[in-house]
Amino acid sequence: MPRRAAVFLLAGFLPTPVFAQATEAWEAPTLTTTRYDEDWSDLADKDKRDHHWTGEFKYIPIADDAWLSTGIELRARNENYKNSLWGSAAPPSDSYLWVRALPYADLHVGKVRAFAQPIIAYAVGVQPSAGPIDQTRADLLQAFGEVDLGPLTVRGGRQMLSLGSERLVGTRYGPNVPLAFDGVRGIVTVGKAKVNLLAVKSVTPGTGNFDDRTSATEALWGAYATIPHLDLYYLGYRNRAARFGGILGREERHTVGARYFGASQDWHWNIEAAGQFGHFAGQKIRAWTLATELGRSFSSLPLSPDATLRFNIVSGDTEAGDGRVETFNALFPKGKYFGELSPIGPTNIISVNPRVSAELGEGVSASLAGMGYWRYARADGVYDIPGNLVRAPGNSRARFIGKEVEATLAWQATAELELSTSLSLFAPGAFIKETGPAKTIRMIGLEANFRF
Repeated sequence: MPRRAAVFLLAGFLPTPVFAQATEAWEAPTLTTTRYDEDWSDLADKDKRDHHWTGEFKYIPIADDAWLSTGIELRARNENYKNSLWGSAAPPSDSYLWVRALPYADLHVGKVRAFAQPIIAYAVGVQPSAGPIDQTRADLLQAFGEVDLGPLTVRGGRQMLSLGSERLVGTRYGPNVPLAFDGVRGIVTVGKAKVNLLAVKSVTPGTGNFDDRTSATEALWGAYATIPHLDLYYLGYRNRAARFGGILGREERHTVGARYFGASQDWHWNIEAAGQFGHFAGQKIRAWTLATELGRSFSSLPLSPDATLRFNIVSGDTEAGDGRVETFNALFPKGKYFGELSPIGPTNIISVNPRVSAELGEGVSASLAGMGYWRYARADGVYDIPGNLVRAPGNSRARFIGKEVEATLAWQATAELELSTSLSLFAPGAFIKETGPAKTIRMIGLEANFRF
């Protein structure tokens, strides 16, 4: 995409793209990335619908016990890279435009529900060519039926999944084409506890019209329980075409984990630990991860700053050819994992990430973050977010991968429209310098996002 086209955009990616839609007399649900979690039933009261122009779209009465909710997301995102993957990408410098439209319709008839969300996603200027996360043209992102059986809700069909902090199962919202799954989901609610039971397969998007298909190789199943301030989960994963250390084989991996999160007064925290076991191509799997986040808000200070420190450790393979795979598999993590610029993913890594954000007023917010990355295991390399090896260990004994700084600026122009921008720099460390091209990555992100 010509760079001058970026002048018409001002944006950046929202790590957690949700906001409350303000109205004159009622508080609307928080908008979510999946959209089906939003409950607009309160707008059965016509007086409430009349308080905002979106009300007539969010609740459309059909009969006494039937109503329809609709909405849309329109997003345009421009990314400008220089020295992508430290100069080893093809091409190392690129500038492109992602555009997508995500309309949806949510039909409720008594205890039965049908949800449908098509996607129209195109990419302009991606070199050497647009891939399946860049564009899928016109396709069906979500389509499921649901039955409410009281404490149990059963949902079957195609749907996006967002579990916990999306460290293991997320929507991949940042790239142009989100991730969906085909299968069955049961949601059990007992008091304040909720348990998600899953048996699904990932959806493999194509770059043409209506060519997205259920994966023939990947499957996910398990249980994810949430009670106040605590998540407990087991996730089973199978991939018949997995690749580690240059070996192609069948992988079956089991993940057991817990997440402790919450907020008290000015403090907030999010701590998660998980262990993995199973087998890959005749080798035993033994892997683990620990992710911590501790933050404090200073609401009494000007601009109400919030300071957060994140520290992650993710296991890697300590010795090749020993009959064990210690490389952690993040399964289906969120896109833009560590920030706007995330050339490396949560595998074989130690990372430290301090971040400060502030409200500048008039709907404008800003953040400044720094990141440092090290290899956990010297015998293992560096991976991207999907788990592909981007730098083999070679003969390097260095741990330091590099350091990054990132600044973001966002403006909530209206309840529906956000404009934002980001600037990121990733300077290579000793490991990158010893194993290939080692130039500083530069990335500017611009985004406009309209949603209701």
